[in-house]
Amino acid sequence: MDFAAVKIQAKDLFTQASFITEIRNDTDYENALALLEELLEDYDDYRPLIGILTNTIEAWENVAPEFAAFNQRVAQLDDGVAVLRTLMDQYQLKADDLKNEIGGKSLVSMILNGSRNMTREHIQALSLRFNLNPSVFFRTASAPVTLHLVTT
Repeated sequence: MDFAAVKIQAKDLFTQASFITEIRNDTDYENALALLEELLEDYDDYRPLIGILTNTIEAWENVAPEFAAFNQRVAQLDDGVAVLRTLMDQYQLKADDLKNEIGGKSLVSMILNGSRNMTREHIQALSLRFNLNPSVFFRTASAPVTLHLVTT
């Protein structure tokens, strides 16, 4: 392996696109999102870079002032509800669209507003539909939930 060539290529890449490993401002954030969108078109070819970039974007979104109110609301949500809301948003679903996994529109609404909890059956059905590990619906003190939705 030609480490000298790798070092030169890495230096060139990070000089041109330092936002890949650290986002410092809104312009870096917008560039990171734009590059991620481009990379997703050829997901298999760019999987390692996509992983690095999504971690960098997530780190920025966790600390950027413009996301503070959103992050606070999410932190106060039941983990399962937060995941459910994210899925509904990502897939542009309405309560009626989840009747096979959860039940009627009123039950979905009650879960979303916190007056009812998701059952084990709901979580299993949602996990199957969206190809998710059921653990994303739960958070432990040592492992906060991170949900990466990637369309291929």
